[in-house]
Amino acid sequence: MQTYSLKALAEQIGATIRGNADVVVDSIAPLDKASANQLTFISNVKFRELLAQSQAGVLVVSESDVPFCAEQSNLLIVKDPYVAYALLAQYMDDTPKAASNIAESAVISDRALLGKNVSVGANAVIEEGVILGDDVVIGAGCFIGKNTKIGDGTQLWANVSVYHNVQIGQRCLIQSGAVIGSDGFGYANDRGRWIKIPQTGGVIIGNNVEIGACTCIDRGALDATVIEDNVIIDNLCQIAHNVHIGTGTAVAGGVIMAGSLKVGRYCLIGGASVINGHMEICDKVTITGMGMVMRPITEPGIYSSGIPLQTNKEWRKTAALTLDIDKMNKRLKNLEKKLR
Repeated sequence: MQTYSLKALAEQIGATIRGNADVVVDSIAPLDKASANQLTFISNVKFRELLAQSQAGVLVVSESDVPFCAEQSNLLIVKDPYVAYALLAQYMDDTPKAASNIAESAVISDRALLGKNVSVGANAVIEEGVILGDDVVIGAGCFIGKNTKIGDGTQLWANVSVYHNVQIGQRCLIQSGAVIGSDGFGYANDRGRWIKIPQTGGVIIGNNVEIGACTCIDRGALDATVIEDNVIIDNLCQIAHNVHIGTGTAVAGGVIMAGSLKVGRYCLIGGASVINGHMEICDKVTITGMGMVMRPITEPGIYSSGIPLQTNKEWRKTAALTLDIDKMNKRLKNLEKKLR
């Protein structure tokens, strides 16, 4: 098992050292469970009381946390311990790649262009016109459709399906079961008969984008569906045709975005939210979990609509009142009229 010295870890994140620079750790663990061969960190001041009792070999802390640490603790002192943890977790990460080398059972068109150091897993299919950049990793069972382009350093885990004419940028990570470029939900109704509208747009995904397991991103009807740089999308999300998501936005699990929605930059979309289509959400909007967004949002801020859980007894009372709200409103207006 590989080990990492306090000094080497400090160099990775530009941290100040307090303690034995030669002490080594081999992994990362929670603050209350870390042992002498492990690194830990503090992400919330409410856990400061655990610092003095921690058995961790290395503690990642802020300057304001230092007085709460035992004198013998080995510290990496940083501005933001959580960001430092993320960077160190990347540095110490031993997750295997989705594939190594090119499997004999992979089916790769003679008209596909593969860059340097590309890996393709067992039973993957890469069709003609595909361009894979350097260091691309395609996991087992993936399908890459015609004329799709995937940038340097991007990795697809097993059983990802990427349809034709899709562009994926550099250093992206796509988890198993994701589907990129499937048909958008476009139909015309002719007196009860549904007529399919061919979805001829593509999908354009920027650099450093992460897409969770079993998430679906539909291709555009005419123009492309666009996911800009540094967007992170969790598992089991539905991104409909012609959606445009701005740089730096984070989308939690189970979110549904209807077609032709435009989401601004640096937005945070809480899990299980449902957002109507053909409208725009401005930059720096936070939508808390289970938000139902029916109208455009034009001002940055935090928006909520999900109903908090109640006991069944309380909920029944609330539901009964809700059903009578129209009658109550009419009575109130009549009273106001009489008072005037």
